[in-house]
Amino acid sequence: MSTLKGKILAGKVLVKPETAEEKTASGIFIPDSAKEKPLKGKVVMTGAAKKDEPMEVKSGDMVFFGKYSGTELNIDSEDYLLISQNDILYIA
Repeated sequence: MSTLKGKILAGKVLVKPETAEEKTASGIFIPDSAKEKPLKGKVVMTGAAKKDEPMEVKSGDMVFFGKYSGTELNIDSEDYLLISQNDILYIA
């Protein structure tokens, strides 16, 4: 992964989502149309803290987020998710 250039706005987090499962535990391959959107990922960049809300995540944290959270971005042919810190449900 190349170094990302740019700046994230206050209260936002750029996440690299985990890849969707290719097959089930029993070995059945899942077609692309049936794959579920991943609900966890690794924090790549964070914006500054908001005035009354400290930034609680940092680069490298593994986070869980809601199913319909954020905006999908493609930067340098890599898929990312830009979400608000409020959409993060759990920091692992």
